[in-house]
Amino acid sequence: MPRFRLAVVTAVATSVFLALCPSSSFARENEEPASAPQAPGASSASQSSSGNSAGDYLGSEVCKTCHEDIYDSWEKTPHWKTTLDTKGGPSHHGCEACHGPGSAHVSGGGDVSKIFTFKDAATKAINDRCLTCHAGGTQHMNALNSEHAKNGVSCISCHSPHHATTSEFLLSKSQPQLCYQCHLEQKAQFAMPFHHRVNEGLVQCSDCHNVHGTEGPKQVRMASTQDAVCFKCHMDKQGPFVYEHAPVKVDGCQSCHSVHGAPNAHMLKLSNVNLLCLQCHTTSSFSNAPGAPSFHNQASLFQACTLCHVAIHGSNFSSTFFK
Repeated sequence: MPRFRLAVVTAVATSVFLALCPSSSFARENEEPASAPQAPGASSASQSSSGNSAGDYLGSEVCKTCHEDIYDSWEKTPHWKTTLDTKGGPSHHGCEACHGPGSAHVSGGGDVSKIFTFKDAATKAINDRCLTCHAGGTQHMNALNSEHAKNGVSCISCHSPHHATTSEFLLSKSQPQLCYQCHLEQKAQFAMPFHHRVNEGLVQCSDCHNVHGTEGPKQVRMASTQDAVCFKCHMDKQGPFVYEHAPVKVDGCQSCHSVHGAPNAHMLKLSNVNLLCLQCHTTSSFSNAPGAPSFHNQASLFQACTLCHVAIHGSNFSSTFFK
């Protein structure tokens, strides 16, 4: 039989076999997989990361219909830029990125129980909402474990997404007045005769503290060299020195200074310099620091240790910090 006729006969026989035996393994391997039925207008991208369908999101323009005053204020903030973002889908755009899908809220005639409102929400719920977008970066890495979070201070306690009064960070008040709402003790310290010039606007609280949390105590920042944050400004005290004054490296600047403010010059904890030094330089066993020599007459000549020990933060020439 010619090859052409043989090929035709083979093809016809195969077709007849598949028609009579649709459940055969050969047929199952060669048929197209059935697609799952979809609702009209549905697509593979119709589900948001939160499990709400794309149809539940109405867009910020719908929110503006009832909340025009809030929208006009919010439109001037960095959050408005999310309406231009083509990534993430509708759950990451505009008002609904923070408040959730608005379809049920609108169909319910403005029922506030149908949408997430920050006013009466728990601190953790509020922080979780904000950290959905703001969890990245070095500033927010410890936000959930920060002192503020542990004490029930939420993001909106300091930030106002709708009615911010500062050009940066959407703060509800500018520093330091914002911080003084809670930190009344520090407010009094900055009113001392000798203080860091926070009230004058030269230094801000957030220059020294990461308000979103750090691994160290008091949410104090570290300098670029991972030393005390004080060295950001007081670089001449940083060293390294051949002869280090131990308290600077071990206890930090606050071992001698009141870091916010004090009634004493140089913000020292005690007005009498000798008494300050003698807290460590005694003959008692609790300190490894050498005691004052017997020839030091504290009543007359040697009334201020720093008259001789001038390089008290560290020296490259003298083990007794004379120069």
